[in-house]
Amino acid sequence: MQPHCGGRPLDADRPDPDPARPSPDPEPEVRGLFAQLRATRDAAIAMVRAHINLAKAEMREIGGEIGRAVGLALVALGCLTLMLLLLFVGGILFLGEWIFGSIGWGLLLGCEALLVIAASALLAAVRADGAKRAAITAGITGLVLAVVFGASLTNLLWMAVGAALLPGVEAGVRPLVIGSLIVAVIGAVAGLVAGAKFAPFGRAKSGAAGVAIGLAAGAVLGAFTATAFGPRVGIALALAVMLLVFAATWGALARTRIDIDELKKRFIPQATIDTTRETIEWAKTQNPLGPRS
Repeated sequence: MQPHCGGRPLDADRPDPDPARPSPDPEPEVRGLFAQLRATRDAAIAMVRAHINLAKAEMREIGGEIGRAVGLALVALGCLTLMLLLLFVGGILFLGEWIFGSIGWGLLLGCEALLVIAASALLAAVRADGAKRAAITAGITGLVLAVVFGASLTNLLWMAVGAALLPGVEAGVRPLVIGSLIVAVIGAVAGLVAGAKFAPFGRAKSGAAGVAIGLAAGAVLGAFTATAFGPRVGIALALAVMLLVFAATWGALARTRIDIDELKKRFIPQATIDTTRETIEWAKTQNPLGPRS
C-alpha cells in the first residue's frame, strides 16, 4: 500500500491563493529613436522652465529685499539731512543769541550771508571783476559802523547837540527829537536836489516828491541814529550793513566790467569750429566737386 502524501492535484481553475498580489507588469513598449529624442527634449525644456521659474522667484525676493534696503537707506539719509539742516539753522540762531543777544540777529545775518554767497557765486560764474575792491569797501564800512554804533557815537552827538539847542526838552527824549529834525531837514534838501535834477514828473512835482520822501526817510534815519545800541547790537548792525555793501558794490562794479562778447567766447568752442572749417576747405581743394574735363 502506497503512502498518502497529502494535498490535491493542481487545478487549472483554482483561484490565486493571494488576490492582493498585483499582476505582473506587461512588457514595456519599445520606443523609437525620435520618440526618445522628443522625450529628452521635453524633459530638458521642463528642466529649463523649472530653473527659470526658480530664478524668477528668487529675483522677486531679491528685488523685495533691495527695495526694502533702499527705502530704509532713504529714510536714514533723510534723517541725516534733516539733522544737518537742523544743526545749520540751529547753529546760526544759537550764535545770534549767544553773540548778539537775540535769535533775530542770527536769522537776519544768516539769511544775508546766504544771499551774499549766492550772489557772489553768480558773479564769479560770469567772471565779474571787483570782488577785492568790494570786499575792501565793505570791510572799511563795517569797521566804521561797528565803532560808531558800538560806542553809540551818534547818540552822544545828538545828545550834545540837543543839550545846546533844546535845553528845555527832557534829556531822555532829546537825542531822538534833535536827530530826527536835523536828519529830516538834510533828507528834504537832498530829495529836492535829486528831484530837480532827474525830474521824472516835471521839476515842480519831482521836487515836491523828493522833499516828501527825503523828510520821511530822514526822520526815520535820524531816529535810528539817535538810539544807543551798545556794543553787541552795534556790531550786529555793522555786520548786516557790511554784507549788503559787499554784494551791492560788487554788483555795481560788475555791471561796468562784464564783457559780454568775452563771456560768450568762453561757452563757444570757437577753436574747434575754426579748425573744422579749415579742414572742410582743405578737403574741398583736395577733392573738388563738379565734373572733371
